[in-house]
This record gives sequence, C-alpha cells and structure tokens, in this order.
Amino acid sequence: MALDDKPITDVHAAQREELLAGLLNPPRFINPKFFYDERGSELFERICELEEYYPTRTEIGIFNRESAAIAATVGAGCELVEPGAGSCEKVRYLLADLAPTAYLPLDISRDFLLDAAQRLREDFPALEVRPVVADFGAAFDLPEASARRVLFYPGSTIGNFEPAGAREFLSRAAALVGSGGGLLIGVDLHKSSEVLDAAYNDSLGVTAAFNRNILRHANRLLDADFDPEQFEHVAFYNAPAQRIEMHLESRSAQQVRCDGALLEFAAGERIHTEYSHKYTPEGFAELAAEAGFHARGCWLDDASLFSVQYFEVGSL
Repeated sequence: MALDDKPITDVHAAQREELLAGLLNPPRFINPKFFYDERGSELFERICELEEYYPTRTEIGIFNRESAAIAATVGAGCELVEPGAGSCEKVRYLLADLAPTAYLPLDISRDFLLDAAQRLREDFPALEVRPVVADFGAAFDLPEASARRVLFYPGSTIGNFEPAGAREFLSRAAALVGSGGGLLIGVDLHKSSEVLDAAYNDSLGVTAAFNRNILRHANRLLDADFDPEQFEHVAFYNAPAQRIEMHLESRSAQQVRCDGALLEFAAGERIHTEYSHKYTPEGFAELAAEAGFHARGCWLDDASLFSVQYFEVGSL
C-alpha cells in the first residue's frame, strides 16, 4: 500500500485482530512488530546506543568497512526494498557505493516512516524514495519494479522468527524479488550467554521500558487498560534453542479489559513478546538455500559477533 494511494484503515483492523488473537491465545503472545509505535521506535533508537547492545554498532561497523565490497557483490543500480525500515538509518551507510535506482522503505508505523523518508530525501536529493505503509507479514502491494530488486533486511530482525517462520519469510522474500533478485540481510551470531543476556537486560532499563511500551501500544489499538508497571521485564538466552526470549510477567493476579474482553492473569503468568534466534553463518546459509537463495557473500566483524550476508535467487 503506497502512502499516497490508499487509506490505512484495513491495516489497523488487521493489526487489532492479530493483537487480540495473540492475547487470547494460550500461552499469550504479542508479535514483536507491535513494539514499533512512535514511542517504541524512539526507545529502540536509544537501545541501539547502549554499551551492552552490540548488534547495531557491530553491523554498522561492517557496513562502514565493507560498503564497497558489499556494493560490488550486490551490483549497482538495483531497486532497494527495506521491510520494517523504521528510521531508515542503516541504509545511509550503503547508498553512496550501492547507488540504487530507488529506495522503498516499508513500515507499519506511518508517521515515523513519513518523517524518516523525508529526512532521507533531504540528505540524498538524487535518490527516489518511495515509502510504503505495509506489514511484510501480510499481503500488500508494491509499485511496479523499476530495476532488479534487492531486499535489505538489517538488524537481525530475521531472528524474531522461529526457524519455520524464518523459512517462510525467506520464501516470500524470494518471490518478492524474483529470479536474479537479491537479499542483503543482517544475521546475529551464536555466542556466549553472558554477552547476550547483558544485551537484553541493560543497566539503564531502556530495554525493559521498550518491552513494557508494547502494552501501551496495545491499550491504544484495543481500548485496553493494561498497567505496564504491573508487568516485569524478563529476558534470557535459551542456549539449547540458540535464542533470546523476552517476556512480560504479571507481578500479581490481575484483570485487564481488552476490546470488550476481560483477560485474567495469574501471578507469574507471562506474555511472550520476542524471540531473537542466533545462527552460525553456515547454518543460516543452509536455511536460506531451502527458500531458493544462493549465498554470494558474507562479511563478519573481527570478533565474529555479527554477520551481513548476501544471497541471490536462482530460477524460480
């Protein structure tokens, strides 16, 4: 759905339906995409600046060091599509070398996306920026492609999916870019539990505030009355499953009114808000191959904390 083409009523209705279904589900869950209302997006920007949170600065370091090599592998003149683009900050590190014909940022947070797209136009006046309000997890339309498409998916957001969901995402990505199209993706790597636990339990409590803010977003979307302070931020690394798990745990027995329903929470009952799966470079390449992608490049930081990988689609 292009910003200038259609109203976003249907997008909001689908969000409400999905959010309520997760809260009524046993066990309860909220899709992590609901973190990113305007306040959530601002809090995540703060998380990215924290000393404990290594992924953002490590990925940006790879972009800074390897931008020319990445562009040479991807090829200049592509149409770059970024689902969940948010602030559109990371693409800035690649634009000079990659020189795309157009950039299509996708996000469900309309106002945040509009502001980010306008800032990018001001800083890169020669770049065609075509923002699209859309949820990549649902059906949506893109304008007709102007060149070979490359999906840009930084930040290891792919880790939010369980392996089967990641495989489905990659299959949809392959269909979106088509034969010869590409995927440039950030993938967080398996490492010590100490590093990972610290990254999601920062000393300033910003991640805890980010986690609780999802309930404020739910209050607005569902006319609910969650008290976020009555839920404890819980995050830990599940080493056997190679994933961070993030939850909100009810501090006491409580009732929450939500879109006409009355939700009963037991003390200690959790709402699952995020998984963040970690991979080895080889393991992720195998997963991508199952979706029809062929590995073309992989760049790591010196400590092998994070990877940026590039894939292309063979004949579909």
